[in-house]
Amino acid sequence: MAKEIILYNLAENVTDEEYKDYVTKEKGPLLESLQSVKKFELVRITEAATGEVPYRYVGIMHLTSLEGFYQKDAPSKKFQDFLAKWRTKVSNFHILSGEEIY
Repeated sequence: MAKEIILYNLAENVTDEEYKDYVTKEKGPLLESLQSVKKFELVRITEAATGEVPYRYVGIMHLTSLEGFYQKDAPSKKFQDFLAKWRTKVSNFHILSGEEIY
């Protein structure tokens, strides 16, 4: 199964509580409404074995295919409007994509 994994921190002016509200009311439902998204998960990182936590949030989109997402859903106005709003809430993001092995 294809995955997109997004590592990021919140913008300085956004609290964990505000972001959780945004995710449950807007972001999660929107992402899961996209045709190529089977499931969206968000994990808030609270600690690390090494002590260093470079990213506080990890978003995982389970996709039907990378091509379907990047060719159809990602360019859509719906997703682009979401992305513009989301970028005001986060900082230091890193987006990875690939295929599940196990």
